Amino acid sequence: MKKWIAGLCLALWAGVAGASAPTHSFTLDNGMKVIVREDHRAPVVTVMVWFKAGSIDEAPFETGLAHVLEHMMFKGTEHLGPGDFSRLVARYGGSDNAFTSYDYTAYYQQYEASRLPLALELEAERLGSLQIDDEEFHRELQVVLEERRMRTDDNPNALAWEKFQAIARPGTGYAHPVIGWRSLLAQLQPEQARSWYQRFYVPGNATLVIAGDVSREQVEPLVERFFSDLPAGETPPRPEQSVRPAAGERRLALTMPVKVPALYMLYNVPSLVTADNKQDFYALTMLAGVLDGGMSARIETDLVRGQKLVAGAGASYSGIQRGDGTFTLSAAPNPEVSLEEVEAALREQIVRLQTTLPDESEMARVRAGVLAGQVYEKDSVMGQAMELGTLSTLGLNLDLSETFADELARVTPEEVQRVAREWLVPERLAVAYVTPPAEQHQRSTLEATQ
Repeated sequence: MKKWIAGLCLALWAGVAGASAPTHSFTLDNGMKVIVREDHRAPVVTVMVWFKAGSIDEAPFETGLAHVLEHMMFKGTEHLGPGDFSRLVARYGGSDNAFTSYDYTAYYQQYEASRLPLALELEAERLGSLQIDDEEFHRELQVVLEERRMRTDDNPNALAWEKFQAIARPGTGYAHPVIGWRSLLAQLQPEQARSWYQRFYVPGNATLVIAGDVSREQVEPLVERFFSDLPAGETPPRPEQSVRPAAGERRLALTMPVKVPALYMLYNVPSLVTADNKQDFYALTMLAGVLDGGMSARIETDLVRGQKLVAGAGASYSGIQRGDGTFTLSAAPNPEVSLEEVEAALREQIVRLQTTLPDESEMARVRAGVLAGQVYEKDSVMGQAMELGTLSTLGLNLDLSETFADELARVTPEEVQRVAREWLVPERLAVAYVTPPAEQHQRSTLEATQ
């Protein structure tokens, strides 16, 4: 079924393929924003429609609604029956899918370039005339409930992470799962899906991204043909986001049927959207790389291979979000090592960054690793469309790709130390200990030592 992405945070920086490619943007009279990225290396095209509507926009009683509506977008329109959309795409050699995140919902089709008119006609059809049948809705809701069971309810590690997120991001739309809480998800009704569609699926709340072997001269009349007659509707209000005050240190102890214990530590930090000082975003990116940016990074060197405290550990910064970002550390201890010992070791790494400047060799290694990954990400047309859609939907500059390397080069060791001191502090930290039941843990430890 359609792909659900709970926590989409892409590498959004262009490499060789995307940075210098011609990019055009224009807006239709009904408010729909259109972005065209030319990439003539192969005769293919990706068409994406992005909506500023994700699970962050759901009311507390309707968690999971954005994702359920995503499913219903494939279940029938005025001229297409359930499943006809994807069957048509496949008949003409294309592929299609969609994803829901906290910040947006997006739909895409990929074809040989001559099928662009078909892709646009299909997207205009479901944007302008979706039909939500009551029986079809309830059938599809059961599919989503089964999806939740398979992905989360029957997966102790996923369930533990879901419970942790509820305390890690309190008072925000990020505290509930994208797929929704089971008890509330099961009670959703067709009228709620219709309301969501009418509120958020209007041209003024949408961005159409077309990337591939196309030109603006080719695209613009087609877009006008299929989308310009759609009524503008009223763009729903979305509150402005800013850095949230510290919530205080939060701790959670979970006993779950996991195979091995796990430690989660999450700091609430600014994103590129919410940061007052945009340089914080780049400094936090570098900070994450110093801790966990390959075999030479500090966590791997000190905790995995040096002290041998953990079987695996990592650090990451998610800074491309509509609300605040997150700086996350996670670890699985080696047998006979306690979660308390691992937490102390990770905290020591943070203190070290707060008190001692990283050296230039570390900074150079991180920059090279980050930029190499970005070149790879942007080598595909789909990757470029993802980047443009995400940046546009979050209200960020489309030229961010072209300036990213320069901004990263400006980050000094002193700035890495500054953001560690300012943001990686106890009052912004949530910690979770996830342990198996005592008997299971004793058995697993014994097996590991034999």
